[in-house]
Parts: sequence; C-alpha cells; structure tokens
Amino acid sequence: MSQIYDAFLPDAFPAAWASEWGQDRYGLYMDLKCQDVLQRFRWIAPGTFRMGSPETEPERLGNETQHEVTLTQGHWLADTACTQAFWSVVKKENPAHFTEDMNNPVESVSWRDVRQFIDQLNHDYPDLYARLPTEAQWEYACRAGTTTPFSFGEQITPEQVNYDGNHPYADGKKGQYRRKTVPVKSLPPNPWGLYEMHGNVWEWCADWYGAYPDHAVTDPVGPENGGGRVLRGGSWHHFARDVRSANRSRFEPDFRIIHIGFRLALGRAGNSK
Repeated sequence: MSQIYDAFLPDAFPAAWASEWGQDRYGLYMDLKCQDVLQRFRWIAPGTFRMGSPETEPERLGNETQHEVTLTQGHWLADTACTQAFWSVVKKENPAHFTEDMNNPVESVSWRDVRQFIDQLNHDYPDLYARLPTEAQWEYACRAGTTTPFSFGEQITPEQVNYDGNHPYADGKKGQYRRKTVPVKSLPPNPWGLYEMHGNVWEWCADWYGAYPDHAVTDPVGPENGGGRVLRGGSWHHFARDVRSANRSRFEPDFRIIHIGFRLALGRAGNSK
C-alpha cells in the first residue's frame, strides 16, 4: 500500500525543476536531471513514529532513548546517497576514494563540503531548496514504518546491506565483507523505495548532535550548537549493530573519511548553521 494519502500531498507537484515525475508502488517521485545525471526524490509524507530503540533491542547504545516524534511536514528525500557522478557535475571534481564506478556514493566529504555542494546546487536550481535531512527525518525515512532494528526486520545479510559481514547482528550468521562501497541501487530498497539507508556510507544530517529527550517532541531539529554533526546509517566498514535504524554517530563538521557521504532532502527545515 502506498504511504501517500490525499491529506499529505506536497504543495506543488510536479515542481518546475522536475524532468520526470509520477507515482509508483512506493509513492510520488520527481527526478532532477543535472546535465546527464539523474537523481530521484521520493515524497515522504508527515507522520508520527518511535525514534530511538527499545531497551530490549540487542546491542543498542545508551544514546538511543526511545521517544515519540511527530513530523508535521512532508518532504522530498533522495532515493540514494549522492553519487560521485552527481557531485562531479555540480562541483567539477571528485574527492572519493572508491572511484571504480561513478555510481558509487561520493565519500571523503565533510559536513562543510556538503554544505558548499548544496549551496552550489541551490544556486544552479533556485527553486530546489536542497538541504540535509534532520536526524528525525532521516530515521523516519529509514524505518519506513517499521519498528524492528532494521527496515528489513530483526536481521540483515550482506545481500541486503553493505557492512562488515564478519560481525553479524546478535545471533546472526557471518557473511561477506566487501571492504568498499557499492554502486547505489545495488541492494534492495526499504519499504518506501529508499536505497542503502543501512550501510554503504554514513550519511550526514543537518543536526548538531545532542542527547535525546525522554518525552514526545514535534519537528525536532537538534540543539543550537554542539561538538559534532550527526551521522546515520553506518557504512561498509562497520559492524551490523552500527547500521541499525536507531544507531547514531557524530563527527566534527570538517571531518572527512572514506566511509562518510550524504543524502539530499528538499524543503525548508533543519539546523544547518
């Protein structure tokens, strides 16, 4: 069943920048064509979910206090991490380490690098309003209506997620460790049509990192400042526990490494200062 309901449709569909648009089994989508590179965005309807992990979840961490979050505004989210091809047509350079395929996610980019990319993209497409997702928007989209450790259920395999298969989740079986990124859309999407939300590359979020509240919140954007920007999703280099929907990490905004990338959102939201 589609996640799209009439009351939760976007204000304008299609947008002026969209080269293609439509609705499929995952919901509404619009495609941005930047030179010869296509990026699909999927409509994420507003809703309420339980953010964080229950105390019974195996291998959970203490920074995952479960609490109810309501997102009152829908938004568009890229169905993949930003590729090297997309980055290259906007920035005219490619900082990535794993360059075997331009459809691999761009990595080795800092939060500030990503902000510069977004500024250039918004200059080129003034009505796009590109940004990073908030941490809450990211987890809401990753879960895609699920409450299990992963959007795929209680367990994952390397056929579903690119992670270090030598370190499975809970009592799971060992599997392949690729030791590198894979091209986007190589692995199955989650129930909302979003690819590689678990693993492959960590994804920067808009928020400064901060402790979760122990009460319900609406449209959270994180603290006003902090010691690091939020990263979500885990990577090819990390254990299965690190790619859970609730797992959180952070790094300084200038930090770069070969397992950190990002995914674009569209619309006005988030603490990006």
